[in-house]
Amino acid sequence: QVQLVESGGGLVQPGGSLRLSCAASGSIFSINAMDWYRQAPGKKRELVAAIFSGGNKAYSDSVKGRFTISRDNAKNTVYLQMNSLKPEDTAVYYCYADVFDQSYSQNYYWGQGIRVTVSS
Repeated sequence: QVQLVESGGGLVQPGGSLRLSCAASGSIFSINAMDWYRQAPGKKRELVAAIFSGGNKAYSDSVKGRFTISRDNAKNTVYLQMNSLKPEDTAVYYCYADVFDQSYSQNYYWGQGIRVTVSS
């Protein structure tokens, strides 16, 4: 079993910055993609950013140029640096990982979610 634990959320003013972290632990052989999703009140969960094992990255148009995803493979941790935050970035942010465990089975895991509120 694999656990994902997010941290770094909170309340920030418009134009401010936050850095989210998500640490994976448990029976991990390797991690393919690690993603950040978000879900705003009354809206569907959407992909914000993804980073693949080779280092390639992808972003939604709504955050491109403002958010940066990165990962530390030695720590099985993914980060999301969020700059120039807007009220519309307010949501619960979820970490997602595509993992091969020690028995070489591929599974997909979600974190518990962390709230980000952008408001003055």
